[in-house]
Amino acid sequence: MLYFSTKAKTLSFLENRVTKSRILPQLCFSVSDLHTSPDAVHAKVAERFDMPLIVRSSALSEDTSLESQAGKCLSIPNVLPEDILFAMERVKGSFTDNNPDNKILIQPMLTEITMSGVLFTIDPNTGGNYFVINYDKSGSSDSVTSGMGQDLQTCYLFHKCKSGDEYLDRLTDAACELMELFNSNTIDIEFAFTMSNELYLLQARPLVMAKSSTDYNVQKKALSRIQMFLEREMRPKPFVKGKRTIYGVMPDWNPAEMIGTRPKPLALSLYRRIITDRTWAYQRNNYGYKNLHSFPLMMDFCGLPYIDTRVSFNSFIPRDIDDRLTEKLVDYYLDNLAVQPNKHDKVEFDIIFSCYTFDLRERIKVLSEHGFQADEQDILMDSLRQLTNNIINASNGLWIGDLEQIKLLQERHQTLISCDLDIISKTYWLLEDCIRYGTLPFAGLARAGFIAVLLLKSLVSIGILSSQDYENYMGQLNTVGSKMTTDRFELSETAFLRKYGHLRPGTYDITSQRYDASLNLYFSSEEKSQLVDLQRGKEKFSLTLEQYTAIQAQMEQQGLEGDVMTLFKFIKAAIEGREYSKFIFTKSLSDALEMIVRLGAKHGFTREEMAFMDVSVIDRLYSGADDVKFLLEKSIAEGRRKYA
Repeated sequence: MLYFSTKAKTLSFLENRVTKSRILPQLCFSVSDLHTSPDAVHAKVAERFDMPLIVRSSALSEDTSLESQAGKCLSIPNVLPEDILFAMERVKGSFTDNNPDNKILIQPMLTEITMSGVLFTIDPNTGGNYFVINYDKSGSSDSVTSGMGQDLQTCYLFHKCKSGDEYLDRLTDAACELMELFNSNTIDIEFAFTMSNELYLLQARPLVMAKSSTDYNVQKKALSRIQMFLEREMRPKPFVKGKRTIYGVMPDWNPAEMIGTRPKPLALSLYRRIITDRTWAYQRNNYGYKNLHSFPLMMDFCGLPYIDTRVSFNSFIPRDIDDRLTEKLVDYYLDNLAVQPNKHDKVEFDIIFSCYTFDLRERIKVLSEHGFQADEQDILMDSLRQLTNNIINASNGLWIGDLEQIKLLQERHQTLISCDLDIISKTYWLLEDCIRYGTLPFAGLARAGFIAVLLLKSLVSIGILSSQDYENYMGQLNTVGSKMTTDRFELSETAFLRKYGHLRPGTYDITSQRYDASLNLYFSSEEKSQLVDLQRGKEKFSLTLEQYTAIQAQMEQQGLEGDVMTLFKFIKAAIEGREYSKFIFTKSLSDALEMIVRLGAKHGFTREEMAFMDVSVIDRLYSGADDVKFLLEKSIAEGRRKYA
């Protein structure tokens, strides 16, 4: 078994032992050698090498098992033999100590590189049993290690699996050989492939871990379950169009933003319960889109939440579009997203057509390049126009009823908080009301608000409004955020907390402290003055007569109902209503979370322990005479196991 040493010595140990990779020839000199006999050093280098060289650090303090100092000392590429002493002095000057036994490593400069990068034999952040390969195919030898690469790619490959890519599989074979030689599964490897198809090992050092490694067999079983799930779900399915799906953490209701990519079980189950299982689909259908009732939007991959974009994209098709065109559109959206993975958080802006906008006629032309006929584009535009008119109508638009529902939630919330119900019943009804009178209308107002923003942006796109006009308009809206800014300055602390105390940064996270529990954690006196300065800096928005006339003409030409005044009434009400409705429903949700804390405390569980509970326990406790402590304990234990 080998042991890690300095960079130079480790490579020397490996030179005649590795069979899956190659080690470049080397010369190694100490700082003391450079001081006492520089001429001999120069002569030895000139005798051994007659090509461009790389001069690298190999200090005793670099890359120990406790600390990686990657990048802290210099490496100087493309050094000619006659300039070797100058380059060595520069490398020596980058050492963090004056130890005369520190080494300077000299090797031929590798050329004709086709792929280079870094491989970790385990995920250092999570302890997962993955080869984590960060690589670049630009021809640079240090684009990954220097952080200067422009087109870096990262591959996670589970141990003992093949990727199907020749280079990656050869690389992991070489990594496995090193793991066996060092009897270690925590190695940090630098590598490069050349045009001659050779794999060169440039460095191997201990990988500094943030966490201990995960049990391989436990992880393998979890990944096998996910694999079977994916194989099942990637097929065509009845009642939903699209030949396959794509999963993402940022599209449509964006779980990455709302609950995080690794939420605790209570946050995950809450988000599913009040939004992504049924509420989202019911309200989207109500607003004129396809019926996706009973299709959960968010999938749970062993605790990691992912959005099913096939279901999402189906739900953005107007309900009067026939099955043939629906299938064609969904497959186009999926294919478009597949080649633009950077659009996962922008699907409604850049991938799909979900409403009518002033620039739709121009944007929709892209479909011609993907096999859509002119009549199909006209059908889609007509459907989106009708759907949008039904939503933006200022007298009976769908958003008006949703605003009324939110007001009803306020009344019911006050009744529930002040009534003499037990903790379990009060929690149950806070959550039920949160769905029926909170997240359900919020889902509608969020849709209306998004359409409002798209309409505004499209007025910028066609040149009637400027980008500054857009910013000024958005800046003068009376949203919860802007009102809270003013209230933080104008209200007393007691009055401010009475109004905003239920808010918490992690809306669904029971361990996230509310404002009324630790205001000083979130606000400072300096922040107050900064908020006031922001308010003072806002510019007023008003339409010129020319802009008013141009918008009215566009509405008439494009078949959008109403006039400019009713359009802007909708835009203002929808954007403000979206923020307001979220503010109101989160009060019920936040109070329900505090009730869950009280329930846990009553039976000996901490707030942190209750974060592992599944919210379905509340339903069971409300509808049956179960042993409360037993159910909580069982749910928490199961939640901990799944989360791990």
